[in-house]
Amino acid sequence: MRLLLIRHGQTPANVAGALDTAVPGLPLTALGEAQAAAVPAALADERVDGIYVSRLVRTQLTAAPLARARDLRVEVRDGFEEVSAGAYEMSSEPEAVEAYVGSLAAWMAGDLDHAVPGGEDGHAFRARYDAAVAAVVDAHRPDATAVVFSHGAAIRAYAALATRLSPEESHELWLANTGLAVLVGDPASGWRLDRWHAEPLGGSALLDRAAQDVTGESTDDLDAETD
Repeated sequence: MRLLLIRHGQTPANVAGALDTAVPGLPLTALGEAQAAAVPAALADERVDGIYVSRLVRTQLTAAPLARARDLRVEVRDGFEEVSAGAYEMSSEPEAVEAYVGSLAAWMAGDLDHAVPGGEDGHAFRARYDAAVAAVVDAHRPDATAVVFSHGAAIRAYAALATRLSPEESHELWLANTGLAVLVGDPASGWRLDRWHAEPLGGSALLDRAAQDVTGESTDDLDAETD
């Protein structure tokens, strides 16, 4: 199966650097809406057999233009949510960002026991994302292509864990709003990372370089910023 994991469009929290991970979350900015509107044309050459989103409103708003263009129903799936910020929800303080990034970095290095205070550890994250992916796979033929609109840290962590990237490769990953990761395979035989498109699908003109995007930047970049 072909699994297209697309990060949602920009939100006010992405601009401010706040850890907005709880349901329902913030809506899109004007730029986020433009990023979402550019997705259908960017995926014009892709087959799309199903469209899935998390329970957070920003993924649903980002998926809407593609759903209209393909005349498909958007399906909400529990499990595709962002990595929980736990006790640091909606914080933009350096210590909160460092703790959050530290958890992602630990998971990518193989330490799934690590967790943000009040949040989930790597085992819980992997289990709930695996379950959501398995449900999507079960709903389609093996040669299908499904699009999942999810979240920056969640996509980076899942892609790294599911495809067994090295810690060095994982820490370099960054993903702008409406960036794309393509996984090919299935839960039984495993996944490989077929494509990583870090910039917005609509092109670099839709990239906000001034935003404090803590859930989309590489863990290497964020470690340097919080030193």
